[in-house]
Amino acid sequence: MAALDGCVPLLFAALEACERILRRERIAIARDWVPMPLLLMAYWNADFVAASRWNPGFGQRWIGIDRLLLNDWHGRELIESLGPLLPSALELSYLLLYAMPPVLLGLVYLLGGRRRAGSFLFTLLSGTLLTYALLPQFPSQSPRLSFPGQDLPSLITLFRTVNVWLLDRWDIRASVFPSGHVAVAYSSAFAVMAALPERRWFGRVMLVFACLVAVETVYGRYHFAVDGVAGFLISLLGHAVGATVSRQSALGSSRPSTLALLSPNMEPSSGLAGD
Repeated sequence: MAALDGCVPLLFAALEACERILRRERIAIARDWVPMPLLLMAYWNADFVAASRWNPGFGQRWIGIDRLLLNDWHGRELIESLGPLLPSALELSYLLLYAMPPVLLGLVYLLGGRRRAGSFLFTLLSGTLLTYALLPQFPSQSPRLSFPGQDLPSLITLFRTVNVWLLDRWDIRASVFPSGHVAVAYSSAFAVMAALPERRWFGRVMLVFACLVAVETVYGRYHFAVDGVAGFLISLLGHAVGATVSRQSALGSSRPSTLALLSPNMEPSSGLAGD
């Protein structure tokens, strides 16, 4: 896996070189889409660089907040008050998250054109990859595994069965803090807002979706509440960095050249005066 990680920068460098030499838009489009499968590689790589054992102290410190939300404040009861409707919606949102980054990139292409892809990818990858980089620093286990049989949902839906099946077979074991699911959900929402600022409804819908994912991580016992808060804050940081870079880029492109400052009303001429 480490060897594959080392090939990633080489892959992007090769794509950029081909784009410069051949000047083919298809190569540039390929470079936009390459990060989608690489997100999974970055996530799974946490298992290869994390500590050999998770630290049970993390879960012992964090479980009290979850039980306050779910039991003392009746969060679980409120979610299940309408029967399987809301639990199913939460589990479905969690399940759909896996496909969300490529689907959203395609919608950005469709609604804003390829020139908007850079803003989308920068914001998405900033929050997501920073979260993945922090995972090995906090070796912790999911609450459903740390406290088996405790604090679980009372209603078992079809979507939950699918989610648990996927997590048991494909999820990393290194850490759950910060929450990668929450970070991807909010980073995706912020990325849409950055790429398509004129379509505010789109960004708002994605924020609602991200909130559903965040609630589900705690209700479904996939994450502790602090995992989700950390994932949200990191994605918010990525959004702020992306907005700053976009502003600086806009200022740089709008700054007049030296010639324009010296002679703002004159067109540059190739001949000498008096010719």
